Amino acid sequence: QVQLVESGGGSVQSGGSLRLSCAASGPTISGSTIGWFRQGPGKKREFVAAISWRGESTDYADSVKGRFSISRDNAKNAGYLQMSSLKPEDTAAYFCAVDRRLFRSDLPRAEREYDFWGQGTQVTVSS
Repeated sequence: QVQLVESGGGSVQSGGSLRLSCAASGPTISGSTIGWFRQGPGKKREFVAAISWRGESTDYADSVKGRFSISRDNAKNAGYLQMSSLKPEDTAAYFCAVDRRLFRSDLPRAEREYDFWGQGTQVTVSS
C-alpha cells in the first residue's frame, strides 16, 4: 500500500512561489503516474498537473499552465509541484495522487484514475 505525504504548503502573497513535495512510502512509485489536484473553499477537487512515470511527459490545467511545473525524482520516490506567480484563486488544499497501474502512456486527469492519495497541504495566497 502506497502512502503519500504532501508538504511545502503555506501562506504567501500574490505573485509569490511555493514548492510542494509529495513523499511516497511503501512500494516504489517509479512506474506510476503522479497527479496533483486541488480543492478550493466551496469547490470540487480539480486536476492541476500530472507527470508520466519516466517524467518525460507532463500535463497541466489551463489555469496553471506557464506558472506551475511538475517534476519527480524516482530515486527519492517523490514528486514535486513548483508553483510561481501565485494568485488568490490558487488558494486550495493540494493533493498528490498515484495511479496503481504501471507504465501508462497517457496522463489521466480524472480523480477516479488515481488509487492512492495524500492528506493534502494547504496553500493560501493573499492579495
